[in-house]
Amino acid sequence: MPRGDTPKPAIVLVSGGLDSATCLAIARAEGFRCHALSFRYGQRHHAELNAAGRVAAQLGAAEHRIMEIDLAAFGGSALTDASIAVPEDGSITTSIPVTYVPARNTIFLAFALAWAEVLKAHDIFIGVNAVDYSGYPDCRSEFIEAFERMANLATRAGVEDHDRLRIRTPLIDLTKAEIVRRGTALGVDFGATVSCYQADDQGRACGRCDSCRLRRAGFEAAGVPDPTVYR
Repeated sequence: MPRGDTPKPAIVLVSGGLDSATCLAIARAEGFRCHALSFRYGQRHHAELNAAGRVAAQLGAAEHRIMEIDLAAFGGSALTDASIAVPEDGSITTSIPVTYVPARNTIFLAFALAWAEVLKAHDIFIGVNAVDYSGYPDCRSEFIEAFERMANLATRAGVEDHDRLRIRTPLIDLTKAEIVRRGTALGVDFGATVSCYQADDQGRACGRCDSCRLRRAGFEAAGVPDPTVYR
């Protein structure tokens, strides 16, 4: 836990989903003053951003900012290109799924890094997970370690400050059930979160996409009632 009279600042990436909500709760529990950062990046729906606002408020973020970037201009993902269908068959594949958004976490972390420098924050929290996840390459520990090395080479804070910049990934080795239990213990209202890749305007989940399947299985395995509203 940060020491001193004033809590240390941290940037927390908050998507509005289950994982990022738990990540924010962990950062708060560790005593950080949390600055929540979300993105309107051309995704299929904005229900997750409404959820991010609820999560940031409920979990006591010092502030919540939404950055505007247009990854839909490039496309290449079912989450940013309406012509690419979101898979709903639950099939297991060894290839990276079409719901992967090219370079998304690299871009998100770069924005977080810029804000961290301004706030003199040395900790950036991101709720990536490499256990129960969709197989995205930018959720792996190898990527996070490489980005952290780059951050400490490419910034004034990394070169001049005594404290190294750290990319914090408290969920990376947890199962979805463990994340649900951890969030529940920290008082996260999972009913306020939206994980579905194709939620409707009211935030109701499809119950068929990969994210919905992982979320529902996590609640079942954790023995925690699933508060998700399905359409």
